[in-house]
Amino acid sequence: MNTKFTPKKNFQQTKKKIGYVPRKKATSEDYLRIGFMSGLEVHQQLDTKEKLFCHCPCGVFHKNEDYDAEIIRHMRPAMSELGGYDGTALMEFKTRKNIIYQLNNETACTYEIDDTPPFRINPEALGIALRISLLCKLNIVGEVHITRKQYLDGSIPTGFQRTAILGVNGQIQLSNKKVNLIQLSIEEDSCREISDIGHERVYKTDRLGTPLIETVTAPELNTPDELREAAEYIRFLNRSTGLVKTGMGAGREDVNVSCKGGSRVEIKGVAHNKWIPELSHNEAFRQWALLHIKETLTERIQKEDWEIKTEELEYLEYKFTYSPLVECKEKRLQIIAINLPEFKGILSHFTQPNQNFSDELAQRLKVIACIEHPNLVHSEQEEELLSNQDLELIRKKLNAKSNDAQIIIWGKNDDIPTAIETIAERCKMVFDGVPNETRKSFSDGTTIFERVLPGADRMYPDTDSAPIPLSDEYITELGKELPNDIYERISQMNKWGVPVDTYHFIFSKDLYPIIKEICDRFQFNPKSTAIFFGHTYKNIIGKNKAHPEFNYRKLIGLFKFIYEQELHPNIARYLFPILYQHPSMEFKSMLTSLKFKKRSMGELIAPIDFLQEKFKDLHSDENMENAAHWIMGQLHRQAIGNIELRELRENIDKKLK
Repeated sequence: MNTKFTPKKNFQQTKKKIGYVPRKKATSEDYLRIGFMSGLEVHQQLDTKEKLFCHCPCGVFHKNEDYDAEIIRHMRPAMSELGGYDGTALMEFKTRKNIIYQLNNETACTYEIDDTPPFRINPEALGIALRISLLCKLNIVGEVHITRKQYLDGSIPTGFQRTAILGVNGQIQLSNKKVNLIQLSIEEDSCREISDIGHERVYKTDRLGTPLIETVTAPELNTPDELREAAEYIRFLNRSTGLVKTGMGAGREDVNVSCKGGSRVEIKGVAHNKWIPELSHNEAFRQWALLHIKETLTERIQKEDWEIKTEELEYLEYKFTYSPLVECKEKRLQIIAINLPEFKGILSHFTQPNQNFSDELAQRLKVIACIEHPNLVHSEQEEELLSNQDLELIRKKLNAKSNDAQIIIWGKNDDIPTAIETIAERCKMVFDGVPNETRKSFSDGTTIFERVLPGADRMYPDTDSAPIPLSDEYITELGKELPNDIYERISQMNKWGVPVDTYHFIFSKDLYPIIKEICDRFQFNPKSTAIFFGHTYKNIIGKNKAHPEFNYRKLIGLFKFIYEQELHPNIARYLFPILYQHPSMEFKSMLTSLKFKKRSMGELIAPIDFLQEKFKDLHSDENMENAAHWIMGQLHRQAIGNIELRELRENIDKKLK
């Protein structure tokens, strides 16, 4: 018995057919079934005073409306040394974008717009990048060669990024395996994008040229959680040097994902590592869905026989009620109907949560043809945006067959040819499976098309920069006093018995060296000290604003004071909030503000008998446990800084027996 086709039902059925499971329910068997494979490109800004190839300052950012000049550029692709054009460059050229740069005199110079040759590479940045390369156990190159990498999205005004490989064939140790590192490069960061609407893209140049390293792993990460662990490890390793920038945008990951039979797809610029598992999970299943779409379509028709048909629609022939279509007449936009042979069930086919194949088309229309959302409707919409009467008229005009699907697009006359070409091109890609592309990430774990994945044709030597020899003596000197490996730090924390839930915060803030120094110098308990930093310290800084003069070395001074005054370290919980907001205040004054008084154990437990009697007067309850709790509440503040609170409770319990 034939059941009526509905887009919503088709979406759910195709989701079930490909075996999609939410990430939280997915098992290692699910990832093995689809052949999940992934690798990382971890980008990290270096904490230098100047940019990589000029003397402009780093880390100075301006508000969007704060700029001194604007320049406009139109990017054109250039042929590579190998005699070909890069696919990304050709795609960007199609968009006919006006690239607008907002420059502030404080952070930009003539080098930024390619009017001045590059200065010699920033030696401070090179030294930091080489130290991190040594930490990654990479083989350091004998000579640094600067190359150019084409960037025609406009994020770099010159149209290319200067970059250089510093080390190859390294390794990191995760909890259950070793992961190989392909290389580490140093490069200049790109502009900050302010907006991208239609044919106009706006950038600020304050971030441009900031020294950046890129650490590339081999595609050996076989689950989303393993992928996140590797990203965190590299992030912690970079931060362990104390020589990298932190904060929003200072560290970003490009996540490369594929599945069995799929292609490498790059999820670009993931700002938060916590997003990585969901993003990589959904991308692998998106590819798995695209492969199912390929299989379905090739059973119906061969690629060489497949061809779209288009017709322009006249406003007066149809009774459109969907407002974007109604507005086309007033805005003088063209409306085009496109027939997709044998595509029934494809447009509403599941690709990722809350997205179907029609979204793949709509996203490319926005990026390549520059037609803003909403930019299409189709014959498999879940909500009825076109009446059945209009749809039937359109099908008739296109001579559509029962197994075809239809798309209606609209836009300016100049954009329509590119839009039609984009639809035809993406639909033909279905026959080949999964297209190589870069995708933009969202916090809900989904992605959208960003651009075609760049190829080898985008790289060529930089004739403006001479090779830089690296002597063995220089590398040996850089290798002195490197921080110990993150894996060794994790092992030490395990030996101390530190709760695992503190690790992320301690390593992300690079607090391990502070904890170790406090314990080594003042003989405090490592477990308790680490818990203070991983739980208490985290909670305090989340609720209070730091004074500009506060730094981590102040914490060493705090624990030194506690040690010298023979105080119990539990007083740090109360002293630290004061230190955090008033770092120049003397520690003795902090104690005074807390009304702290040094007391012996005898002095602390002396009031217990009196307090027990008072409890009886105030409460009819004679339960000793409740009495002990109440007495503890009266005395615990006086005990802080003098004794372990557990000792006080033990003495109260003894007295009440």
